[in-house]
Amino acid sequence: MSTHIDGHVVVVDLGFGDAGKGATVDRLCAQHPTGAVVRFNGGAQAAHRVVAGDREHVFRQFGSGSLTGTRTLLAGTVAVEPIDLAREADELSALGVADPFALLSVHRDALLTTPIHAATNRAREDARGTGRHGSCGLGIGETVAWSLTHDAPRVADCTEPDLLRRKLDALARACAPVIADSGHHHPSVADLVDLYREFAATVRIVGDEEEARLATYGRLVFEGAQGVLLDEWHGFHPHTTWSTVTPDHALAVLRGIGAGLEDVTVLGVTRSYQTRHGAGPFPSEDSTRADRFPEAANGTGRYQGGFRTGALDPLLLRYAIRACGGVDGLALTHLDRIDTGIDVVTAHLVDDQRLVDIAGPFPVDPEYVQQSALTAQLQRTRVELAAAPTDPAAFTALVAAELGTPVLMAAAGPDRSDITDTTTVPAA
Repeated sequence: MSTHIDGHVVVVDLGFGDAGKGATVDRLCAQHPTGAVVRFNGGAQAAHRVVAGDREHVFRQFGSGSLTGTRTLLAGTVAVEPIDLAREADELSALGVADPFALLSVHRDALLTTPIHAATNRAREDARGTGRHGSCGLGIGETVAWSLTHDAPRVADCTEPDLLRRKLDALARACAPVIADSGHHHPSVADLVDLYREFAATVRIVGDEEEARLATYGRLVFEGAQGVLLDEWHGFHPHTTWSTVTPDHALAVLRGIGAGLEDVTVLGVTRSYQTRHGAGPFPSEDSTRADRFPEAANGTGRYQGGFRTGALDPLLLRYAIRACGGVDGLALTHLDRIDTGIDVVTAHLVDDQRLVDIAGPFPVDPEYVQQSALTAQLQRTRVELAAAPTDPAAFTALVAAELGTPVLMAAAGPDRSDITDTTTVPAA
């Protein structure tokens, strides 16, 4: 087995997000020449923290390889928020990245997330009160939902002000009753059109020909957002994202440029313990030890809620791996936390049953019948626990064995230098 991953890589989070995708992507780009990082799902709600010596950045839309000078393609399956993108470019410039926009290409079909979407998102979540679905409050779900039934604003429209104005007018009129009296506001349509014209003049907007050109870029790293357990079809409804988090979109692009499966490594990222930011089922949560793992980039958000932690749950992680159609290897992060004494889930206790695995994933169902039933099951699940080893090598071997997948990268801290290659394979 290779001591490092030098072919195409698809990076997915096997949990509820926040597992360390950004640090993993940064290390992959620093380790081996990479033609581009392709963001293939999600939007500006990403929070991918990268620490490289004295430089630190939480990536939201730019690819997490940017500190190495690697270019970014925001694919057509991403929701793009131009105002925040400009802020992030300024932040990267301050860190010494020369002309960040020169590293960026944006697919013309990508949906635009606007302040209108964000205000609507926040108003809806406020109205749900204690029944919130869980949200970053940035309007990503509203962006996708509007696109399913309307001619939604897209990146290409930023080059056609009259068309963009008509689309934004229709959006603003439809959202006005939701936003009214909520305390949330957004800029005028005229101001947004001006901002987006400037965006179109600044960024490189591309079409399908750019994806075809990826075949000439050499090695590609596909950076997922959020976590598979939040996937729009396989997550636990309704506490999910409006995004396909599994590798499907990335693999479709790779097939389109003629990459064979032997050229691709699907890398699943997991912490040494489980986390969840916001509402939804979390069987292994240990609220009595909430302060055990201090977080540099994850606090309590108005819409997300608190950052929750719990025991490593192989049942959920195996479910995520199946939802991905399997993964080729694991990136195991936060190994520096295991000396605090981490537990591992050995079974789910549901009603009068002891489960050593959970059902699914199920076929895609727009009514979410089986996903809703699984959510209800997880909400009444208790867990059986065992103590995990505090030795890093033994802990890594345990994870490989529990998930039936080799651990290819291991991180014992937040810095790029804390990440090492390993070839810990499941015991025979």
